[in-house]
Amino acid sequence: MLLVVVLLLVLAVLGAVHWYVWRRLVRDVTAPGGTPRRLGTAAVIVLPLLSVAALVSGRADAPFLFQKVTAWPGFLWLAVLLYVVLALVVTEPLRPLLRRALARRAAAEEREPVLVAADAPAGGTATVGGPEDVAPAAEGAIGPEDTPPAEGAVGPEAAPPAAAAPDLSRRLLVNRLVSGTAAAVALGTVGYGTYGVLRGPRVKRVTVPLAKLPRAAHGYRIAVVSDIHLGPILGRAHTQRIVDTINATQPDLVAVVGDLVDGTVADLGPAAEPLARLRARDGAFFVTGNHEYFSGADAWVEHVRELGLRPLRNARVEIAAGFDLAGVDDVAGESIGEGPDFAKALGDRDRSRTAVLLAHQPIVIDEAVRHGVDLQLSGHTHGGQLWPGNYLAELANPTVAGLERYGDTQLYVSRGAGAWGPPVRVGAPSDITVVELASKQA
Repeated sequence: MLLVVVLLLVLAVLGAVHWYVWRRLVRDVTAPGGTPRRLGTAAVIVLPLLSVAALVSGRADAPFLFQKVTAWPGFLWLAVLLYVVLALVVTEPLRPLLRRALARRAAAEEREPVLVAADAPAGGTATVGGPEDVAPAAEGAIGPEDTPPAEGAVGPEAAPPAAAAPDLSRRLLVNRLVSGTAAAVALGTVGYGTYGVLRGPRVKRVTVPLAKLPRAAHGYRIAVVSDIHLGPILGRAHTQRIVDTINATQPDLVAVVGDLVDGTVADLGPAAEPLARLRARDGAFFVTGNHEYFSGADAWVEHVRELGLRPLRNARVEIAAGFDLAGVDDVAGESIGEGPDFAKALGDRDRSRTAVLLAHQPIVIDEAVRHGVDLQLSGHTHGGQLWPGNYLAELANPTVAGLERYGDTQLYVSRGAGAWGPPVRVGAPSDITVVELASKQA
């Protein structure tokens, strides 16, 4: 029952938001019955339906072609809707201000003096002045303004001029100016954010000093990549850009910390194939993210193993440079009886050695602290992906992006290399982070 109420509330909010957008971007700026209004109304109906289709088609196991067809317009509309609503709300106070300014300007123009040229006397001059300087008309003279309308006349001449027409004209001008600006800002923001995702992630470098790290491991480089999100929008070319970027950094080890995919191995296996070309001295490692559990986690674990990555499912390995690398399953796995097992991954280790933990979600940091982890590498948050989403991400995660310390444990959270839903990032650029370990003994 509660779920139904929440669903109805969400639908009501979305309906109200779309009505507001239709009112400001369609009704207020177009003529009734015209083609622009009909097209705009159709768009405000069809685009949200495509968004719903894009959101549910993957979970409903719809054909992958259908997912691809609906994903681009459906997901992009969600991003455009966010920023066009923000822009419209912000510019709302400008509408009455601009209308009053235009009305004052029109009134001032009406009050300007009128230039009158009178018949000058011989040798004479012209008299210039306002209405008070004009000689009165001869008694009984009839001017245009004194001519009574013909009986039964229809049209402007049949009644005194109304103030409504100029006011409506000003209102239309202001609506088109403000709504057009808001739409342009929203489209420009989404366009630039889309370009940032499709261009591929940029390399970020972070140095992390670790007290127990041996001198031999000083300068050890781990390429951290998370949230690649292969799916109906981001495919093989996206993977290849990521692989090329990682290989160019010449890391000692590659850590893929979850949310690799949004779909099945059958649909996305070819898109993941470039991962087989990752190059690092000590190999590439993988841990599951929550989206793997929406896409068949066990099948994906086996597939990445075939591609040459080593899954760490609540497991630990000793790195020759002199530290332990551990990985835990994502907390989403608890829904199917799996999930993180810190005791299995870290319980019997030598705590005099440095431990680096791969865990998709930052929220497990408290367990990492309890088990003596020196550095946890995570993703999941996307850095908020779409501003102001970072404020919501802060409510659900201890760290949204970057490096922070929790007791004796440091937590680094990557913004991720891809995007979920809209292939758009605003205020949270994608990244691949090269984490360089620093020994305090060096």
